[in-house]
Amino acid sequence: MRHPLRRVRPALLGCLAAATLAAAWPASVVAGTADAGHDPAHTEVLFVGAHPDDEYQSLSTFGQWAERRGLSTGVVTITRGEGGGNAVGPEEGAELGMLREREEREAVALAGIQNVYYLDKPDFWYSLSAPLTARVWDGQTPARDTLSRLVRLIRATTPEIVVAMDPRPFNQHGGHQLSGQLAIQAFQLAGDRNAFPAQITEEKYAPHQPSRLLAQNWGFQGPVGRACAKSPQRDPATGLPVRGWWSGAWSSRHGSTWAQVERDAQRKYLSQGFGAVPPDVETPRGELGCDWFTVLAQHGKPVRAPVEPQSGLRPLYAKFARWARDVGMPWLANAAQPNYPEPPRARVPEASVAPVVDGKARDGEYPGGTLRLTHWEGKGCKNSADCAAEAKLSRFGDALYALVRVRDDVRGTALSGDDCKRHWRTDSVEVGLDPGGASDDTSTVFKVGVLPFTEAGGPCAGRDADHWQGPVAQTAAGMQVASAVTQEPYTGYTVEVKIPLRALPSTADPKRLTMNVMAYDSDTQDKTGQTRLAWSPFGSAQADPYVWGRAELEGGDAPHVPTREPRIPTEAARSINSPASVAQSQRTGVPLAGGPRT
Repeated sequence: MRHPLRRVRPALLGCLAAATLAAAWPASVVAGTADAGHDPAHTEVLFVGAHPDDEYQSLSTFGQWAERRGLSTGVVTITRGEGGGNAVGPEEGAELGMLREREEREAVALAGIQNVYYLDKPDFWYSLSAPLTARVWDGQTPARDTLSRLVRLIRATTPEIVVAMDPRPFNQHGGHQLSGQLAIQAFQLAGDRNAFPAQITEEKYAPHQPSRLLAQNWGFQGPVGRACAKSPQRDPATGLPVRGWWSGAWSSRHGSTWAQVERDAQRKYLSQGFGAVPPDVETPRGELGCDWFTVLAQHGKPVRAPVEPQSGLRPLYAKFARWARDVGMPWLANAAQPNYPEPPRARVPEASVAPVVDGKARDGEYPGGTLRLTHWEGKGCKNSADCAAEAKLSRFGDALYALVRVRDDVRGTALSGDDCKRHWRTDSVEVGLDPGGASDDTSTVFKVGVLPFTEAGGPCAGRDADHWQGPVAQTAAGMQVASAVTQEPYTGYTVEVKIPLRALPSTADPKRLTMNVMAYDSDTQDKTGQTRLAWSPFGSAQADPYVWGRAELEGGDAPHVPTREPRIPTEAARSINSPASVAQSQRTGVPLAGGPRT
């Protein structure tokens, strides 16, 4: 359940929260360092991200700006990442959000950043859809609530430079996309006194127009070495200029390169598995690259580029193209939709006997062909013994059966039976089904992750990032799961599942149903994955229904299933319960969660 934001004066908030919760926070994180300037809220740079850790790949740059140019940076984090994974403990929801806030504050402090503003929006599961994310962030609040808070924070902190995330849609978290889009809009609106006028007339903020707008460009492949910061670059998709700041620059404060400082910061995010990243940057200094940023606006005005319209856009990309036109930057949509390859196709034959779900393929159970899973993401398989997978499908009555054989040479972490979620942390199999083959995001699909083994020995299964998440006993009536795991020597496992077609979020169309089968390989005990395989391995294979393959069901019509609204978790941590956020609000005078000034 979501609760309305409480509007309490900052001075009172310290009494309400700090005394009871401060013991859980490092003193350095709670206290911060007061700015000696006349306006403690002012920052020269404001970064806008969706989750804790979204800024870490830019900390080399922000740290340089602070140390060499005296430019302070503030960070806006729209959610606290409550929907992400947790590699260090059982915390979920708001409790996980508070843990991730602590990690973020400790990480950014290494770059001299003391102020992180959280908007208290709910983080849910991994989605590639900005429209879906917008419905979750603002679904139970006034229209454009998140945007109004960002505009207010720009007016309160008066930055000259705003740094956004990449707003483009392909193969990128929907929260990242939306935070980038909202930051661009807030940059444009903060100087307009007709935008959210009550902030000016009632809250007494002044309009403020930042000068420069940059967007992170994580995928840009530019030169390396010291010269990367000096050579002019262009983004091949948008045609906009790209600037780089060299991560090999030396920090006199830290006595190391800024790349090393950025690595130290990354490793603060233990809940995200980043503690497994090697502690030392081993790349020779002269071969270190730049942090890259696309230049979107200069002197408060958009930097223009040629517009190259695309035709035949799928709905998600068509929405983004309309948004880019509406904000006066249509070139941002250049080549936004990739050239999707032809998806694979499979026939799902009727079995002559009802498959026994026991992790074994018996005569007559799977009469069709074999689906080969190939490398999709992460490090490649060294050989077939390291990682390889194949699947077989069949239908019997009103259920779909899948048998997935995985070859593997190292067992991943055996999670506890009550931790049957976030399957990508260890060895696992995932099956996704889109009943009508026309979904724009995974909120209207069925997606289940199966752990072949747990601490108790047997398998477990839970739905993830789909229409209804949770253990299959609660979310997929009639589903069965079994596994057969090799012992010594360990050579892999087999997972078998029965998925009742009535468990899908809508009626399956036998001619149009699409699906994907994925295998996750982890060769460690630190709850991090290394390699991912998929039947249809393009882009973000687990979250992009556009890439899933066609699976034609034999056996006639499927049972009717009434279409239902998706169940999306919306629990969010609140700034009023964060001693660090309360102390920051007292120090800067900026209300909690970017809320109204009273």
